Amino acid sequence: MYAEVLIEYPTKKIDKYFTYIIPASFQGKLKAGMKVKVPFGNKTINGFVMQITDTFDRNYELKEIVEIVDEEIVLSEELIKLGLYLEEKTLCPKICAYQTMLPSSLKIKEIRSNYNFYQTYLILNKSKKEILEYLVQYGKENKQTNLLNILLKEEKVLKKDYDSYVVKALREKELIKEIKEQEYRINKSKSENIIKHELNNEQQNVFNIIKNTNEFKTFLLEGITGSGKTEVYLNLIEDTLKKGKTAIMLVPEISLTVALVNRFYEWFGSRVAILHSALSNGEKNDEYLKIVREEVSLVVGTRSAIFAPLKNIGLIIIDEEHSDTFKQDNMPRYNAKDIAMVRAKYHHAPLVLGSATPTLESKARALKGVYHHLKLTKRAGSGTLPKVSIVDMTEEVKKHNFIFSEELITKLQKCLANQEQAMILLNRRGYSTTITCSSCGYTYKCPNCDITLTYHKSSNNLRCHYCGYTVTKNEECPNCHEKALNYLGLGTEKVTEELAKIFPQARIVRMDQDTTSKKGAHEKIIASFKAHEYDILLGTQMISKGFDFPYVTLVGVINADSSLNIPDFRSNERTFSLLYQASGRAGRSNLKGEVVLQTFNPDNYVLKCVAENNFNKFFNYEMNIRHILKYPPYYYLVSLKVISKDYDIALENATKIANYLKKNLMPTSIVLGPTTASLFKFNNNYRFQIVIKYRHDDKLMKVLKYLDNIYLNDNKVNLEIDIDPLHI
Repeated sequence: MYAEVLIEYPTKKIDKYFTYIIPASFQGKLKAGMKVKVPFGNKTINGFVMQITDTFDRNYELKEIVEIVDEEIVLSEELIKLGLYLEEKTLCPKICAYQTMLPSSLKIKEIRSNYNFYQTYLILNKSKKEILEYLVQYGKENKQTNLLNILLKEEKVLKKDYDSYVVKALREKELIKEIKEQEYRINKSKSENIIKHELNNEQQNVFNIIKNTNEFKTFLLEGITGSGKTEVYLNLIEDTLKKGKTAIMLVPEISLTVALVNRFYEWFGSRVAILHSALSNGEKNDEYLKIVREEVSLVVGTRSAIFAPLKNIGLIIIDEEHSDTFKQDNMPRYNAKDIAMVRAKYHHAPLVLGSATPTLESKARALKGVYHHLKLTKRAGSGTLPKVSIVDMTEEVKKHNFIFSEELITKLQKCLANQEQAMILLNRRGYSTTITCSSCGYTYKCPNCDITLTYHKSSNNLRCHYCGYTVTKNEECPNCHEKALNYLGLGTEKVTEELAKIFPQARIVRMDQDTTSKKGAHEKIIASFKAHEYDILLGTQMISKGFDFPYVTLVGVINADSSLNIPDFRSNERTFSLLYQASGRAGRSNLKGEVVLQTFNPDNYVLKCVAENNFNKFFNYEMNIRHILKYPPYYYLVSLKVISKDYDIALENATKIANYLKKNLMPTSIVLGPTTASLFKFNNNYRFQIVIKYRHDDKLMKVLKYLDNIYLNDNKVNLEIDIDPLHI
């Protein structure tokens, strides 16, 4: 018997299966999908068994598999096929495809830590009859007899709860013994008092349609903010689990996972596993083992949770489907929505894509009938959509109101006087965007990436948000040594500081990547704000969607138009989505909501659509632009980035690649570039970009694979190919 093994090295030079002999001791035990140790050159390395075969027709000597690393963690037939799809779709090495499916504790490399968590328990070492006889004979009440009496009633007790000398004495008498049991770090039970809201007519109709679907079908659930999409999800999952099937629920951000997961624990208790990057390695290991052992029926998590090794999947839901975070930016560059479709097809299960502002591609597919279009047009309960006003900051600056307009300050005062809550959105973090010298014009820039550094006041340092380069800020200019540094731009720290000056009595909490970097910080801030321990929540885009705070009646957006200026064809779509979702945080209960959008472009069409709460109007406007400019959903895209530490080499190769594409793709495909990438210098590498626009091109994948192979062995140039990119 032979095994085809995929080895741990993630390089395309050896991206193939290697054949090994299965020793007699492993036969019947070894399965496809298992992790094994194999000899490779003069080393012993790890690999995955991809298939087992009886025949071997090549004429060279084979080596034997050394060890089965783990008999419990096995990549299923479905996941093995999914890895091959991922390799084909993203042009990644095969091993990268399988690596991305596993938590860090179970990846292919050698595990240096045992992430399993064990508790030591005490149990009786003799029969209950013998223990009772002992107590009758030596029945004087003391700590030893107390422990024995407890063990007569209970099966086991935690060793750490009892004095060590008592335990030692009873062990020496052979009356008790210790056992170790693996336990999970996250243990939740179902709530006794679940608050289940009765579905309204719209929700019930959506629920019935999806519930009665017993085949693969993609649904786009377009529901305005506050329309109760989560209630529909919970009821659908409950119905799926009652049928004996499993479900996956994806959310775009960790902060939303935290907000949602407690609801799922209330409904489903220990049947839920969570998977996201904020978990410790031990917690990820535990949650994954729960899934493998079929101890859970529902997985809730961010992007990579789509690879959860669930069997018999009956439903997949992707909430906030418009979010960019479902696309991975590094190898393998997959989109969780694509993987969800493949898995839903495999299990003949419905896939639900939910959003108040679906991507233009999803909405277009729904209107064409490719997706089944479902709508929720009313807010659940007594909530109504907020009134949105646009404030022209050009006029406010004349009054020296640089951060907060008079209207926003007045509405914040009213909000605080009524003991209601407000949310302030600024899509920046840090204290100030840039620091420049007014004497010589020097600007702090990252030496690796050639972009300005962001000042963080709390740590008094300047940071590059791309490569992590950090330098301490001095009071004088490092170039001319004058004390003439100016702070330009806005960050969340600075806005918080200014807000505290205007409203010294207000309880303000900040939520951005800096304040949520510690474990559990998301959950703590959200819980505290929901419990009304704070009056104002100020943050970046992580506060813009998914949250339901009943006392929030005001949302203010500072620099509402800043993201419109990003040179990307999706900037209008992202801005509309961000502002519409942020607006949706206000007025979700019986309290009326208001939204203030502060902008220097009050006549901008996108902002006007937000103010009207009119997604359809924005959709039609943006689709017309996309059609004229030949962008998705009318054309597909491929982005190729040519990267080198040498500027001339990067440009030369980018030009060669562009010329090759123009000659070898179909005439209907459009090749743009090469141009400098939006982030031209990153980590001391120069980056040029080529963009392909196409509708149907039978030659495309063959051409891309050829180019990919050409640059496999090039030590001076790296070629990154991103199929269906979200950013160009």
